Amino acid sequence: MAILNETAAFEERARSAAAERRLPLQELARYGPPRSLPNPDQRLGWIRRLLPVLGDYRWSLGLTIGFFSIGMALRAVIPRVLMAGIDNGVDGDDSLVPYAVALGVLAVVAAIAGYISRREMFRMAYRVETSLRHTVFAKLLKLSPSFYDTSETGQLVSRANGDIRAVQMFLAFGPVMLLNLVMFAVALVFMLQVSVALTAVALCPLPLVFVIANRSRSALLPISWVVMARQAEVGGLVEENIAGVRVIRSFGAEEAEITKMNKVADQLRWAEVRHFDVTAQFAPLLENLPRLGLAAVLLYGGLLAESGDVTPGALAAFSAYVVMLQMPFRFIGQIMQMAQRARAAALRVYDILDEPITVADAADAVPLGTVEGLVEFRDVSFGYGPNGNVLDGFDLTIRPGESVALVGETAAGKSTVARLLTRMYDVRSGQVCIDGHDVRAVTLESLRSQVSVALDEPFLFSTTIRDNIAYADPSASMDRLREAAASAQALEFIDQLDEGFETPVGERGYTLSGGQRQRVALARALLLQPPILVLDDATSAIDVRIEARIYAALRATTADRTVLIIAHRLSTISLADRVALLEGGRVVAQGTHQELLATEPRYVRLLEHLQDPDADDLAESVS
Repeated sequence: MAILNETAAFEERARSAAAERRLPLQELARYGPPRSLPNPDQRLGWIRRLLPVLGDYRWSLGLTIGFFSIGMALRAVIPRVLMAGIDNGVDGDDSLVPYAVALGVLAVVAAIAGYISRREMFRMAYRVETSLRHTVFAKLLKLSPSFYDTSETGQLVSRANGDIRAVQMFLAFGPVMLLNLVMFAVALVFMLQVSVALTAVALCPLPLVFVIANRSRSALLPISWVVMARQAEVGGLVEENIAGVRVIRSFGAEEAEITKMNKVADQLRWAEVRHFDVTAQFAPLLENLPRLGLAAVLLYGGLLAESGDVTPGALAAFSAYVVMLQMPFRFIGQIMQMAQRARAAALRVYDILDEPITVADAADAVPLGTVEGLVEFRDVSFGYGPNGNVLDGFDLTIRPGESVALVGETAAGKSTVARLLTRMYDVRSGQVCIDGHDVRAVTLESLRSQVSVALDEPFLFSTTIRDNIAYADPSASMDRLREAAASAQALEFIDQLDEGFETPVGERGYTLSGGQRQRVALARALLLQPPILVLDDATSAIDVRIEARIYAALRATTADRTVLIIAHRLSTISLADRVALLEGGRVVAQGTHQELLATEPRYVRLLEHLQDPDADDLAESVS
């Protein structure tokens, strides 16, 4: 029953997410980007960089400061009223009723002011958190693939979630502590009015408090950074193991992964214990040293009261002000801990925001416009790292409406060609052109709207089949969705499902077979009817006869579509109009499948591992 309930809950979440993605654009407009972004100047401190975002919520900040100031002023008056009540009502002839009523009114108004100030303060903090989360998420989606080649997913998730929350927590409580410093100044003024000598006694421990607070700040920053990094490692390992749970179980590696988690968790435990050990060393001193001043005030104030130099009411009021004076110091340990944690978190967030986007629109980029489908790679060189090139002098021309299969040994650079065509990476030298336009001279949005890519390991979202296919165009009608599914030979199995297109596919689509996932992903790529289609081994998990029907459908629906096929099996290669053999980072031979079989020994050697006796028959069936 529990499993059925979980399944039902998952399906409901999937339908809810699907419905949200189909909202009209005008309804989604209110979820637009924040008005301001953090200051990009890396020379500024982390709070100064955040000021533009805080400025968007200046009204909430103003209300917070205004009402907190009102409450603070009222709390500062209360000891004066208490002093007057004791001196004039207890030791004098006045009635205590007016003083009691005044204290009650002051307390109620101060409570109301405190409620409003805290409400606006938390509103501001959560709005800043939302703005930062939007900004970081948008930057993550715009960063080039090369950034993700060297980044850990867990670290990125942690920075976009936990680190932003640490900044929010400081913004929620930090202003209160800063305003308490103003309370310190106000209390000090009233204390000086009561007795300069008593004030000097109360302030004696404060220089030592300042020294300890400064040492606490220096000790907490590095360990706070380590704690957040360890937390990200734990999150990343959990995410990786959940995503790869099938592989882990297939190899019986559960115990090894548990051991790995125990090691990472133990490293986190050490960092957290060390963090709180540092806190425990300083926080008690910071909180209790000012109380020594209170003890000295009571002792010396009692002597002054006995001699008649101060009144009992003045001594009571002074004691109340000393307590107010201590408030910032009672929490200074916590605020120092939160501040250093927030600083470390903000710096980790800024690491993402400061990361340069290596693939972006040029300043003079223009829309690509209508595409006929001529694709040209002109003397292209490219490599992923500093050591050598994957492609070196790569030349290839694909005419409009032609299908070309690119073949070669594993790691020869075939998928790299597809990535350069869609500008996931930029060439080191040479040009990639579409209809004579260098892809670096056109806008990324227009380029990628004209080139659809289907991968060998398709990623499906945890929603319905309908929304996975409609991802490229959420407004697509059901007729268009069915047409795309039919071209990808997915319609037959979709219609056999109980819920058809509304069937949830599970995490990453694992409720479907590998071939079914590839067909859904292919339907998604075909939905926009792109003039240029890249199939990066996109039918490797599909039965060869279904694959033949897919290529037949592609030729029937759009005769002038340009298709680049990254192929690893003979049945796929034989379906292309032309084959290009890639070796040593360049094309070393071109021709039809049959021509290369007859004239190119290197092609024959490559195909020795790809033998498929049905390939020729399948090629004839779609010709």
